[in-house]
Amino acid sequence: MIVDYHLHLRDGAGAIDHSVKAVERFVEVAAARGVDELGFTEHVYYFRETRELWDIPYLSERCRFELDPYCEAVLEAKGRGLPVKLGLEVDYVGDRQDRLSELLAPYPWDFLLGSVHWLEGEAIDQQPGLWAHATTEDVWQRYFGALVELASSSAVDVLAHPDLAKIFGRRPEPDVLARLHRDVAQEIAKTGVCVEISTAGLRKPVGELYPDPDFLAQCVSRGVGVTIASDAHEPELVGVDFELALAAARAAGCETVAVFDARSARLEALG
Repeated sequence: MIVDYHLHLRDGAGAIDHSVKAVERFVEVAAARGVDELGFTEHVYYFRETRELWDIPYLSERCRFELDPYCEAVLEAKGRGLPVKLGLEVDYVGDRQDRLSELLAPYPWDFLLGSVHWLEGEAIDQQPGLWAHATTEDVWQRYFGALVELASSSAVDVLAHPDLAKIFGRRPEPDVLARLHRDVAQEIAKTGVCVEISTAGLRKPVGELYPDPDFLAQCVSRGVGVTIASDAHEPELVGVDFELALAAARAAGCETVAVFDARSARLEALG
């Protein structure tokens, strides 16, 4: 089984397109690349139903769509027999996480993908962001602290690009990084949440898969489940570089992939 569980519905030109036709375009590419199942995970801050949570201009300016058409497009495609699942990329919002979960509760999600992009209004994956005034070690400590908090919240089922803090190639000293990998993997394992192996990092300045091989091995050795993801924002990127993601999974000792229905995971043989 091969899944791509991190996708953003767009048309061929990159514009947001929450329609069945857009779903079909992604499915066509998936079939050509041998991907068995797709999970659509639009950014939560795009939807007006969550408007009360966004006070960062980058997020509030994008909050202009409605959840119902998005959900209906994916559910209609699923009803037609297409191999798709309904998900959402849910941002870390600290002490407002429970409120965000309340707003999302009425919808029939197959899985919710958790991401940490912002800490106290400053970006991890944009520059200057948090990097302007925090040390590299401090950024990593704060990022992983938020990631563990999100995993422990019951708000999400999978952690997206789980070492996003490496996006610009900045890392703490090797001994600090090794300790963080070990300790964070141990905490994630307690939650039952999965981590994704994402090829998106290959298209970022760091030029690597997410997560780091050591971090992935630490997670897998503790029984953490995995999904595979491209983080595609256009159909042509579905399943891209998955041969590298699958090789990384196997190198870490992973033989299964998590497949979700109604926020419940089952394990299938990988590949």
